[in-house]
Amino acid sequence: MKKPLLILFAFLLLTIFIPRGAMAQYFGDVSNQGAFGGQVLLGSQGLGLEGRYGFTEMLSARFGGTFLPASANNVFTVNGFNSTTNVNAKFYNVHLLADYTPSENLPWLRIVGGAAYLYKAQGVVNVNPAGNYKVANYNISAAEMGTLNIDVSWKGVAPYLGVGFLQAFPSQLFNVNFDLGTYYLNAPQSTIIGTKLLSDNYKLEPQVNSNLKSYRWLPVLQVNFNFKIN
Repeated sequence: MKKPLLILFAFLLLTIFIPRGAMAQYFGDVSNQGAFGGQVLLGSQGLGLEGRYGFTEMLSARFGGTFLPASANNVFTVNGFNSTTNVNAKFYNVHLLADYTPSENLPWLRIVGGAAYLYKAQGVVNVNPAGNYKVANYNISAAEMGTLNIDVSWKGVAPYLGVGFLQAFPSQLFNVNFDLGTYYLNAPQSTIIGTKLLSDNYKLEPQVNSNLKSYRWLPVLQVNFNFKIN
C-alpha cells in the first residue's frame, strides 16, 4: 500500500514543479471551453454512457446513466436451516456531475461532485428450504415449510463526491481517464414476504432495517473511454 502512495506523491510533486509547457507535451494542450464529448464508462456502478460539455478550461459537466444487474446463487447460508439462496441486485441511475480541475499545474486531477437519481437500487434475496425438517415430533417437508423473499431498496437521490484522474477531454479524438468516489444512498428499506410456515417473518423488517442502516455508501471505481466530438 505504501509504494503506490509514494508513487502518487512523487507524481504530484512533478506536476507542481514541471512547467506547464512541458506537461502539455505529455497530456496535450487541450481547449476545454465549448468542447463537447461523449464517453462509455465501465466500473463498480456498472456500464453506462455520458455526454460532457466544457464551460471553461477548468470546469465541465456531464450527464448520463448507468445500469448494473447482478445475480448469484448460494452466496451465504442460514445457520441451522438447510436451504438454497439466490441473490439479485439491480442498480440503475441517471446522474449529473461537474468536474473541476483545481490548478493548471495539475491537468491530470479533477474534483468531481454532483448527484444521481437511483430509479432502481434494489437487492433481492430468495431463500428456498431444502430437504426435510423435524420440529418437535413432526417431520416437515421443504414444500410445507414455504419460501422467504427479502427485498431491500435504496431508491432515491444520492449525492456524489470523488476525484478523477487524467484529463476530462482528449487532446485529439480519444483518451481514457478514471474516476474514484462514492455515492451516499438513502437509508435502506426492507420488505420481507414469507409463505406457509415462514409467513410470520415479516415481523423481522424493523430488525433488518436496523442491521442495514449503515450500508449507505456505494463506492465508484470506473474507467471512462472518451471521444471528443467538437
